[in-house]
Amino acid sequence: MHFTLLRRSLSNLKGPGKNYNILVVGGGIAGPALAFFLHRYGMKPVVVERAPELRLSGQWVDLQAEGKEVAWRMGIESKVREKITEEQGTHIVDSAGRPQASFDVNSFGERGFVEELEIRRPELSNILYEQIRNDVEYVFGDSPQAIDDRGDKLQVKFANGNLREFDLVVGADGIHSKIRRLVFGDESLISYADLYAAYFDIPRTDSDGSWVRFYSAPGGRSVALRPYSQNRTQVYLCFRSKERGYENLDVDMQKRLIQKLFADVGFEAPRILRELPNLDDFYFDSVGQVKTDRWSKGRVTLVGDAGYCPSPLTGMGASVALVGAYILAGELSRHQDYNEAFKQYETWMRPYVTKAQKIIPGSVRLALPNTRTAIILRNAILGFVFRPAITRFITKLITSKAPQKSVLPNYEAVSTP
Repeated sequence: MHFTLLRRSLSNLKGPGKNYNILVVGGGIAGPALAFFLHRYGMKPVVVERAPELRLSGQWVDLQAEGKEVAWRMGIESKVREKITEEQGTHIVDSAGRPQASFDVNSFGERGFVEELEIRRPELSNILYEQIRNDVEYVFGDSPQAIDDRGDKLQVKFANGNLREFDLVVGADGIHSKIRRLVFGDESLISYADLYAAYFDIPRTDSDGSWVRFYSAPGGRSVALRPYSQNRTQVYLCFRSKERGYENLDVDMQKRLIQKLFADVGFEAPRILRELPNLDDFYFDSVGQVKTDRWSKGRVTLVGDAGYCPSPLTGMGASVALVGAYILAGELSRHQDYNEAFKQYETWMRPYVTKAQKIIPGSVRLALPNTRTAIILRNAILGFVFRPAITRFITKLITSKAPQKSVLPNYEAVSTP
């Protein structure tokens, strides 16, 4: 009861910052979360999303540590928990689908390898949208084409031809951010992992069960099937390649590329490829990280994947997006000068992002070996590691550390109704 009262008391707070009119570009995770907190602190966000409606495709994402705390502060934690995965664990399988190594959700303690708050990205986006739709102007099917800095305002030209003025613009439009390209140009860098991934759903069959099944094929290719609903199974197809630009192909060409690359893979690939031509929720992209020297320029700043994408390899994307949104909105509520707010936002976030972007060396090669011999060796090693005695030992190492206290600033403490 007292948590509910606390959340109600935190809505629509007005801090010492200005009553900014802010364009938030991107309706994924960082954008709606930012709009939520901006509205809470008395500012006027407008969210514009290039897609004509909420996106239905996307992988599972984890909310870890500070990310879960931000969800709590938004009042959406219980809604997220209603959507979390209930799978039993993961089988590493051979081409015939026979388990070669397995771990269940409790192999490494009560939380295991399945994070406490793990949810499909589109479902999290929908929760965020529903949280703000009645308080924030939301525009679908449009995007900025040009930004003109007029000193005291930014004039934004949209694809539909409209011109609007804003105090600030925030790019929350993903790893291939258009706002980043418009404003920062060559200052932005994407560090590619030489890896591509496709995500989509297919009809569920009896063979899918309640376990994730992960299969590696020679040539750095993998197929994973994950329980999703009573009628659908989510598919992850990944392949290693140094070729650049596949993410820029149109959807039909991307599907033909997948058909070609996975034609001889075996396992469940024939079934998956039969469904591929008729899919509407197909998502394909390169895997990489965004690393820039600065996230702000003039009256424009970046948040989430647009500014500091950690990549799916870290499992930190959703948490970093939520935390970045919370910190940026909080600093804008604290400071009259947006330049100082941007500076403090980056000062707080840089160490957090640096830690979040750390990838275990060799993790891509381990997950997607090139040769059949390397796959057999990998599976043997994992089969040993996932033995109960070994997992109990690892669990003791993991849980021996004292739980860390929250490091997030409490912006409500400096706001006044």
